[in-house]
Amino acid sequence: MEYEAKLEDYLGGHLSGADARELAEHLQRCELCGAALEDARASVRLLQLAEVAPDPGPAFPRVVMARIRSELETGREARGLWQLFISLAWRFAATATLALLVMVTVEVAQHQRPPAPNVALVRSAEVRDLFTTDADRIPATRDDMLLMVAETEHGSH
Repeated sequence: MEYEAKLEDYLGGHLSGADARELAEHLQRCELCGAALEDARASVRLLQLAEVAPDPGPAFPRVVMARIRSELETGREARGLWQLFISLAWRFAATATLALLVMVTVEVAQHQRPPAPNVALVRSAEVRDLFTTDADRIPATRDDMLLMVAETEHGSH
């Protein structure tokens, strides 16, 4: 890593004698640094072939930004009506999908719920009390039996 930083100076002849000898010895032993030196030589040759570009001047950034803004505005005007139409179409599709999802969910929920009975639920004890007479009742204890006989006898006299 330390030798790669010195390659550009080595190629330009800017290294001192001891540093240049040390780097030359290392380049003979290290294949990676030797390959890096060849790449650096190719880069230097390409840079020498390239022509120096003239300075674009201080107005260059303003000119570039003006062109970019112009292109953006031209593109917006051309796409303006279609972009609005496409945006509305996507919103309509999303709303319709959401409404369909709600309707399907409600329909599925209604089919899974058991139908509501039309008859009110009544406990069996209440039904028996409605349709039994004193004669149908079976006394549970001896006292109930005596009371039932007394009521029956009392009603008939």
